[in-house]
Amino acid sequence: MGPKYFDYLQSMLKERSGLVVTPDKVYLLETRLLPVAHRHGYKGIDELVDAIKLRHDESIAVDIAEAMNTHESLFFRDSSPFDLFKQAILPQLLKRRADKKSFRIWCAACSTGQEPYSLAMVLDEVSAKLQGWRTEIIATDISHSVLDRAAQGVYSQFEVQRGLPVQMLVKHFTQQDDHWQLNTNIRDRVNFRHFNLLGPMRGLGKFDIIFCRNVLIYFDVATKTKVLDQVSTVLNPDGVLFLGSAESTIGITDKFWPVEAGRGVYKHTDGPASIAENA
Repeated sequence: MGPKYFDYLQSMLKERSGLVVTPDKVYLLETRLLPVAHRHGYKGIDELVDAIKLRHDESIAVDIAEAMNTHESLFFRDSSPFDLFKQAILPQLLKRRADKKSFRIWCAACSTGQEPYSLAMVLDEVSAKLQGWRTEIIATDISHSVLDRAAQGVYSQFEVQRGLPVQMLVKHFTQQDDHWQLNTNIRDRVNFRHFNLLGPMRGLGKFDIIFCRNVLIYFDVATKTKVLDQVSTVLNPDGVLFLGSAESTIGITDKFWPVEAGRGVYKHTDGPASIAENA
């Protein structure tokens, strides 16, 4: 791949998805985009880029962006955020929202759905306490293909073995040959939508809990600041933001501040005490 083609792809990916591809990642571009070129009938990546420039083919640009996004996900990933949600944050949320009996959760960059479905299974465990409540889990991703997969709720044996307790597998899944189908009552708790984190968020509405884990690590500082500042506008003042354990808001935005409840848990800087702190 020539330098001018790398520069074009680097700029396009940064603009479209916030992904920062450094020169030492040329091999990654070649590995992931060569199949895209072949799928569209081109011999190599240079021809693929020329086609975008000449024909302004949006379908190719979308395929490139989707191919370069990392879709690593597993059920109850890192476990501690879900334990904190179940044991501390959710009980406090039920107290704080007792009058209106409703709350909303957003899972950003949800990939193939393991994270929102993990939260849906947690809510199912306390379903008796949620009688008469309106609960929403909105799960978004930039990739149409992974959203289609997520909505189907079908996972391989390998995928269900990664983080999913055996008792939950037996309770919430039905085996179909060498795959497992998530039961309808859990799938129905999650609403999947296509969404780009770089776009305006106001159309999503307000949320009480936001999971935006392990996605900011792929952005540069300016993009992280833009995304987090926008997230602050859709998180209720007493809401809680979950980031990945290796991610932080320090030195990036003044809209959030870490709380002692757990690593990667944040609240509005100027808002009231977060749910987690009063647990």
